[in-house]
Amino acid sequence: MSALALYDCNRLRHWGPLLHFQKGENIFSQGDSADSLFRIHEGRVKLTVVGAGGKEATVAVLAPGSFAGESCLADVERRTATATALIKCSVERINKAAGIRLLHEDAVFREALLHGLLARNLEYEADLSDQVMNGSEHRLARALLKLCRLAGAERERITVLSPKPTHEALAQMVGTTRSRVTFFMNKFRRLGFIEYDRALIVHADRISDFLRKDAARPPTIESPPIEDAVLV
Repeated sequence: MSALALYDCNRLRHWGPLLHFQKGENIFSQGDSADSLFRIHEGRVKLTVVGAGGKEATVAVLAPGSFAGESCLADVERRTATATALIKCSVERINKAAGIRLLHEDAVFREALLHGLLARNLEYEADLSDQVMNGSEHRLARALLKLCRLAGAERERITVLSPKPTHEALAQMVGTTRSRVTFFMNKFRRLGFIEYDRALIVHADRISDFLRKDAARPPTIESPPIEDAVLV
């Protein structure tokens, strides 16, 4: 789970109405008016950005306790990303004026928001380093471990991801094509890193070991194909 979830979001007060979204529904869309922020109570939410050329990238997957749309507190007028429910979700809506007031008057809200922003910033830094320094295979393995953490199974040797993520969704997280994700997922299955059933079974201990060994290898100079380029 995220650092904010570990902070124990369940003890936080409610600051706005609770809204419910089904899998695939947008909580807000890129370009919408940024008039509120949201705190996730249940479920998982992905943040995606669509570039000028129409390419879509997943920039974050958020767990319960995380905030989304908090840029409205910095006077951003339009949403810079789309927030979509990955599974059935319950989220709390806090309007912009209330959020600004809470920042000044409510120490619990302020601490929770700061905790979440710092955790998200560390995740973004790690993702950026991963995009620049590592190839698709390494990034995909790391993305699978991230999904295990979001499922609340950070220390488990084996994690069941249900519903299982699509290869298209993984491609958006990794910054590559669906065909390359399919290629490496098949390889991971042959190596015993994952299993397919009704859900995706991830052997997190084996993937962690693979990442450690991969990081220890001497760097190589390569020219990745265009579909493996870093998304901007």
